[in-house]
Amino acid sequence: MKKNRKIACGLALTTVLSGLAGLVLAETPRTQAQYEADPAAMIEAYAHVEVASVSDALEQVLHQKRYMSHKMQSIFPAKFAGFAVTVKMVRQEGADSAAVSGMLAAIDAGKPGSVYVMTVEDGADIAGMGGLMGTAMFARGFKGAVIDGGVRDLPQLKRIGFPVYSLGPVPSTAVGHYRFAGSNIPVICDGVTVNPGDIISADQDGVVVIPRARAAEILVAAEKLDNTEHSTLPFIEKFRSIQEAVAQFGRI
Repeated sequence: MKKNRKIACGLALTTVLSGLAGLVLAETPRTQAQYEADPAAMIEAYAHVEVASVSDALEQVLHQKRYMSHKMQSIFPAKFAGFAVTVKMVRQEGADSAAVSGMLAAIDAGKPGSVYVMTVEDGADIAGMGGLMGTAMFARGFKGAVIDGGVRDLPQLKRIGFPVYSLGPVPSTAVGHYRFAGSNIPVICDGVTVNPGDIISADQDGVVVIPRARAAEILVAAEKLDNTEHSTLPFIEKFRSIQEAVAQFGRI
């Protein structure tokens, strides 16, 4: 009986240790090479790291401004990341409905995990998308949309929980005023160049664009900044000194 108890205790201890080992492994940061080899894990990680940390990492590594301005606002608080599907719309008064069909085709061709990025020429007062397009994106597994223009049908978009960043809500339509000028091409969205396949990361602080070729490198740097900041917060709460915290962790 005692022997059986020892065996049982040994098995239990082995199980606990195995579980702890699993937790340690799960918390071990991934390397740049690991992220490059696993794009799905990279996107999942971008969906958790703060956009402010990503923006800082982009500035430190690339020495570039890769964030959109304060004008780009979400219709509700949201956080997402995904690969860009780009669409460009240009002015053409009197264009028939077929002139915008390309922007719809880009949605139907989009893969789950995509982010729809549309530029609407001089489109602050033109809705680049609304409830129908948003519902289609939602049904196809898009993570969200970023529209350098307006958006409409907010009740429907909020009902299904599909996040959209735009220049603001407007009731207008692009049909009859715009034509499709290309998809999955480089576009300028609120002053930032977006190439198809770039990573879009968004949260309540705004939207950043990460070049696909440097995405893993940027992510590793952003995670380090994020971890440092999250370690700094309890230090400030305990010692009530921002100067001591900055001296200790070097993050502000």
